[in-house]
Amino acid sequence: MPVLAAFAVPHPPLAVPGVGHGREAGIAATLAAYEEVARRVAELAPQTIVISSPHITSYLDYLHISPGAGAHGDFGDFGDAADGSDVAYDQEFVRELTRAAETAGIPAGTRGERDRALDWGVLVPLHFIQARASGYQVVRMGLAGFSPIEHYRLGRLVQQTAERLGRRVVYVASGDLSHKLAADGPYGFSPDGPVFDEAVCEALASGDFLSLLTMGPGLCERAAECGLRSFQIMAGALDGTPVRAELLSHEGPFGVGYGVAAFTPTGVAGSEPSRRFEEAYLEWHESSLAQVRAAEDSYVRLARASLEHYVRTRTHLPVPDDLPAELAGRRAGAFVSIKKDGRLRGCIGTIAPVRASLAEEIVENAVSAGCHDPRFSPVREEELSELVYDVDVLGESEPVVSRSELDPARYGVIVSTPDGRRGLLLPSLDGVDTVDEQLEIAARKGGISLGEKNVRLERFEVVRHL
Repeated sequence: MPVLAAFAVPHPPLAVPGVGHGREAGIAATLAAYEEVARRVAELAPQTIVISSPHITSYLDYLHISPGAGAHGDFGDFGDAADGSDVAYDQEFVRELTRAAETAGIPAGTRGERDRALDWGVLVPLHFIQARASGYQVVRMGLAGFSPIEHYRLGRLVQQTAERLGRRVVYVASGDLSHKLAADGPYGFSPDGPVFDEAVCEALASGDFLSLLTMGPGLCERAAECGLRSFQIMAGALDGTPVRAELLSHEGPFGVGYGVAAFTPTGVAGSEPSRRFEEAYLEWHESSLAQVRAAEDSYVRLARASLEHYVRTRTHLPVPDDLPAELAGRRAGAFVSIKKDGRLRGCIGTIAPVRASLAEEIVENAVSAGCHDPRFSPVREEELSELVYDVDVLGESEPVVSRSELDPARYGVIVSTPDGRRGLLLPSLDGVDTVDEQLEIAARKGGISLGEKNVRLERFEVVRHL
């Protein structure tokens, strides 16, 4: 059987009366849309509901599918332990999906579960669905640090597994939109918050799943979204399927965007080639990377050449003889940052110069960022064409007496202690909007508490090369 329908839903715990204590009245449109989703699910009578949630076990390089016979969860962490859900897992579906992912080379499966209890990204949708529907089993999946197309491909495997097993499946993509819609909200305001919500809602309303795959990662980070990758898996579960797309509601009265959308197949799964979005995504992705590479300046080209040379030969690139004078004849600290699919892949640098020239600084730091950043595995040769580089050249640091002298958009910050601990954060980073956020992250990197005595603050400016 094909996927019968798919729904994109938010997961605000306050939608549950025992948690909201009346505040749920502030999201009346969301609650009404949720009731409509539950009514439609009950009418479809699915055998299996596949739910993807941002709040279950997650890894950068592995997409977790919950194992076992079933699980329980409640809203005890939100003050309502009496409200919860018990689910039976569709173990046959999980086995087949895991086998399909292994065959397709997608790192996904049941290993590494850290918390068996159902999370609120699953509990909130089930709160509404279980009031109307019964007789279904559940498949519960998390998200990963994969590219959009890898999430889409996993969704396509959900579709194929449903067909192979003859299951009546409904897909539920749990995820909030931007968390930065209001200054008095729990996460503050970013101008990109409303921009993100508008873009996602347009895509959901029109069924333009390609837009969900090509949304700028910087915009997503600045908007502090949580549901996009869940929606990308959902899009894959409807690969090649003509659908009627409906945006049932959107609101954000508490500073977090809540969108509810429904997708009803209007034809046979796989029958509409224009709705197979992988090829279009790959063409867009290749074009985007080509544009980035064409715009690189000499600093970034040097960083790229250094890492590519090292990964392929395991030897360091000799500094070229034809570099501009500002690279060959100047000394400065420099950071090399590497991203893949919009996510950090490595970042290493020097606060002050330690080599004979800025060029040597970049050559060495590019290799360190790609192969020796302890947060990541070393870059593999097959990844090289996917990488995007930034080079930040640091100015001299200066002491800061007051936090009012800091500006995360203009200045980087160094937090240090007399015993030698030190943490640094570069300026103008996506998702770092306030001085407090900047200081907290820098201090954490240095193993420092900002409440300690004799904590020293310094600021510095950078010239960023893209």
